[in-house]
Amino acid sequence: QVQLAESGGGLVQAGGVLRLSCAASTRTFGIYSMGWFRQAPGKEREFVAALSRSGGVTDYSDSVKGRFTISRDNGKNTGYLQMNSLKPEDTARYFCAVRGGNIMRLSDLYDYWGQGTQVTVSS
Repeated sequence: QVQLAESGGGLVQAGGVLRLSCAASTRTFGIYSMGWFRQAPGKEREFVAALSRSGGVTDYSDSVKGRFTISRDNGKNTGYLQMNSLKPEDTARYFCAVRGGNIMRLSDLYDYWGQGTQVTVSS
């Protein structure tokens, strides 16, 4: 069982910056691919970004490509999502998740999830 805890969310103005963290309870964090997803009120959870075990392969949704950067520090058992040039449409609850296989965009394929952290971008 892996427990994940997101942090770093908050209220920011459009154009601002936030850095989300995802701390894992396991020392074997490095064997998992990780992903970030988000869910706005009344909407389905959507894929944001994913990163392979070693950090060598990334995938981003078109809506965040060029603005967000996913990264990880396996030595610290922590993943990150750097969010630049934030837009009001980025407002959502952000979740990190891990899975034992390759990176995927489908949330159903992830094994463990955190509780999420709220990001609100004002215009």
